[in-house]
Amino acid sequence: MKIPFNKPYFTGREAFHLSQAAITGKLSGNGNYTRDCQLFFEKKYGFKKTLLTTSCSDALEMAALLLEIKPGDEVIIPSYTFVSTANAFALRGATIVFADSGTLNPNMDASLIEALITPKTRAIVVVHYGGIACDMDKITEIAGRYNIAIVEDAAQGVDAYYRDQPLGSIGKLGTFSFHETKNITSGEGGMLIVNDHALIGKAEIIWEKGTNRAAFARGEVEKYEWVGLGSSFLPNELTAAFLYSQLEHLDVIQQKRLQIWQEYHSRLSDLAEEGLLFTTPCP
Repeated sequence: MKIPFNKPYFTGREAFHLSQAAITGKLSGNGNYTRDCQLFFEKKYGFKKTLLTTSCSDALEMAALLLEIKPGDEVIIPSYTFVSTANAFALRGATIVFADSGTLNPNMDASLIEALITPKTRAIVVVHYGGIACDMDKITEIAGRYNIAIVEDAAQGVDAYYRDQPLGSIGKLGTFSFHETKNITSGEGGMLIVNDHALIGKAEIIWEKGTNRAAFARGEVEKYEWVGLGSSFLPNELTAAFLYSQLEHLDVIQQKRLQIWQEYHSRLSDLAEEGLLFTTPCP
């Protein structure tokens, strides 16, 4: 029997929301479904500002632009992660400094971070691998002492928490993925979370291809013009509509995945007791 690596969960509402998006005739980004998805996360988790992106990779690239990462800067990331974590900052010319994993999971070992910090260190990018939170108390304390920004690569961390804090809400910036391998999916897709109020306006400009379109739409400026660096980071409305159908059923999807995890955990318990494999506590 061939077991697939991943099977996306379908709610049954995807086709309805896709058709609704098509009927409106608004298929490009930043329409009603984009705003509904962003509002969902801001209300449910208390994020200051969220921006849907075409991928988590794009969200990380936005984070690098927001932090004004440049050649000569150093960025600490875990040695075990997907290439996007490094690419986003390497593309800005940063030197990537790797922190090794801890003993219980692939997350960076917080006790190793301080020794890697130099006067050139501009950011610590933590990856909550598999939705398992890093030791954010220790990492936040270290980053605070050295005045270094924290970026949370919470690609797999939607609806996961660290001591009652939603993942993505602890660092200056956070990112999610909605790739088909994630719990909540839009096929491809991602989100940037802005927790520093001072960066919200700049994030909107980067998201809107370097223009002040968002401020213009709110009536805050008289003209819509190019004002800085940016790119086309917005997903289209069909992507957002598919994602919204998943968000409507977030609790159901999470419960279903927990049931599957419990089934695996139960059936593998005998092997774990024999020391043939290692299992983690219930999430």
